[in-house]
Amino acid sequence: MTAPQGFTGIGPSRVRVHGGRLVDEFERRWGAGAKVAAGEVFSVDGVPFDEQSVLPAGDYVYLYRELPDEVTVPFDMPILHRDDDLVVVDKPHFLATMPRGGHVVQTALVRLRRELGVDELSPAHRLDRLTAGVLVFTVRREVRGAYQTMFADGRVAKTYLARARGAPTVDLPTVLRSRITKVRGRLQAFEEPGEPNAETHVESLGDGLYRLRPRTGRTHQLRVHLASIGIPIVDDPLYPEIVDVAAGDFSRPLQLLAQRLEFDDPLSGARREFVSARELVSAG
Repeated sequence: MTAPQGFTGIGPSRVRVHGGRLVDEFERRWGAGAKVAAGEVFSVDGVPFDEQSVLPAGDYVYLYRELPDEVTVPFDMPILHRDDDLVVVDKPHFLATMPRGGHVVQTALVRLRRELGVDELSPAHRLDRLTAGVLVFTVRREVRGAYQTMFADGRVAKTYLARARGAPTVDLPTVLRSRITKVRGRLQAFEEPGEPNAETHVESLGDGLYRLRPRTGRTHQLRVHLASIGIPIVDDPLYPEIVDVAAGDFSRPLQLLAQRLEFDDPLSGARREFVSARELVSAG
């Protein structure tokens, strides 16, 4: 399936159909019958459908959705390591890991696919858009599952650095454990009663700098945990309060860095260690 001009590095969207005449369904559901008529909706084999195409319920079709207007993220993404299985990059602040919502081309995944010409690149894990640092991608489909499972199972030692403001309400070092929930459509994650699903070791390095070692990977975990003990991360637009930041305002990056990753390679057994070259802004 050949991507249209401008969609290089971006995979097609998969849609499950209700059944019947395809052009009518696309018009009814999205007002997009013209995409079918123009031959822009494909089968899994890359064969375009047309106005006469009729499909059974449950079939899948593929299409390239319209790209949103995006503000260019004006920061480089150095490659820290590359081999036949992995590409490891030093992601900048403000760049999403992979396409979602209004961020498509301006994502680490699409940038890297375009730079390297490798369409099978896939993230082994994710970093928040506002977090910088070490981010691992798999190169080939055959190895993707092994690395993604390794991250999902918590077999990766992660070290973050954060600059925070205020004085902690607990003695440090400490281990924070809580139940963190992120609800779709709600900007902030939140802590609630129940069995803990998030754990972070927090250590002060002095001068407002903290070393964080999460054992789990809940959405916004580090940001929520630091805010919960009275030391929200500097320039965090969500915690403890939501701050409106204009699109294209890159002047105040979140002071959170995925500084180091360490793991035993699930394929070779070799010890792997990757370290970011980035630094956080000093407290002064």
